[in-house]
Amino acid sequence: MDESKGHSTPNGAETTKFPFRLGFGLLFGLLGWLIPYLGVNSTLLPAKIQQIAPDQKVQIVALLATIAMIVATIANIIEGALSDRTVSRWGKRNPWIVLGLITTLICFYWLTKVTTIKGIIINWSLFQVALNMMVAPIVAFIADKAPKKYRGSISAFYGVGMNIGTPVGTMIASRYLTKINSGIYAFMIFEVIFTIIGLLLVGDGSNKGEKVKELHGSELLEAFIFPIHGDVRDFYLAVFGKLLFVSAQFVITGYQLYIFVDYMKLSSASAAHNLSVMSTILLITGVSFAIIGGPLADRFHSLKALVAASTVVMGIGVAFPAFDAAPWTMFAYAALSGAAMGMYNSVDQALNVSVLPNPDNAAKDLGIVNLANSLGQVFGPIMASVIIGAVGYKMMFPAAGLMCLVGAGLIMLIKKVH
Repeated sequence: MDESKGHSTPNGAETTKFPFRLGFGLLFGLLGWLIPYLGVNSTLLPAKIQQIAPDQKVQIVALLATIAMIVATIANIIEGALSDRTVSRWGKRNPWIVLGLITTLICFYWLTKVTTIKGIIINWSLFQVALNMMVAPIVAFIADKAPKKYRGSISAFYGVGMNIGTPVGTMIASRYLTKINSGIYAFMIFEVIFTIIGLLLVGDGSNKGEKVKELHGSELLEAFIFPIHGDVRDFYLAVFGKLLFVSAQFVITGYQLYIFVDYMKLSSASAAHNLSVMSTILLITGVSFAIIGGPLADRFHSLKALVAASTVVMGIGVAFPAFDAAPWTMFAYAALSGAAMGMYNSVDQALNVSVLPNPDNAAKDLGIVNLANSLGQVFGPIMASVIIGAVGYKMMFPAAGLMCLVGAGLIMLIKKVH
């Protein structure tokens, strides 16, 4: 059954029946790309780089992140805008998601074959183009199909997925540190199964006959650039608040393997064990708080306060490892940041949908908001690399905490949302 017919209209009209299929479809669709991406990006890719160029690994990770950021920025905007204007018998989102699935699998396969840093950079750049064919259209299902009164709870499904993705990706990847290619193949199988389940649950059918506005001149330009008309102030506050939150998270996530090995002086075997423990803590706290965040937002109509408070808690968590170069501080980080990410991710998408300047550009503009995820995963490691090179690991933790405090301030400046 088409969720848009059974539970909502394209304009988000309210209905009484909760759209569970949409929620679980979003959850599976998100996990389909997120777990493989984060598992490879945060653990297996750094491990492969360490094998090829151990003396330049920190700088190479930062370079790779910079190139990925540029490619992802361009790809996300263009592919999101094209998705908004696609008319086909399979819907406007499904063709892009399936194409992204196929091309990311090809890139993962190539990653198992490359043996040079240059090859890794080229492959990972192409992967960013492929990945963003999935990212922007999947999140746009919230704007397309979620009834307004259930938007917080539907966003919570997405939030649960975000909080499952990071720890589960790391937990799986940590088991393949000495068998990197086997780990990549396992993630490829996972991606196929979960993405297909997600698409079947959402059930986004044909949109043939849908009127797509013809664009000319300035309208055509605006369809493929950052929004400049409408109520864009709150939109950009949400974008930069999210960017700082994710960047602070990936100051640690981007270098978590090296933190255990180089900062805490653990062996590779001990690092793998502690990564697994940390990921378990992140999973438990993240999912627990993600489950309650969306319903709380729907009940008390308090999106902005929940997002800002979560950002402050994240700031405390990412600063914790500065206290002691010992695994327990990473476990404390995992507990605090897991709770913060759980609450944040469960209501963040509802906040993002509420500040969109133009519903006709939902996938493109939500893609820009969620581009903060991609950019944060890049900017965080770049900042960490600069600090590590200048003064060592210890100072990157309080710097990440400060980023979160600034991000929370930006969120509280939003006027359109309570």
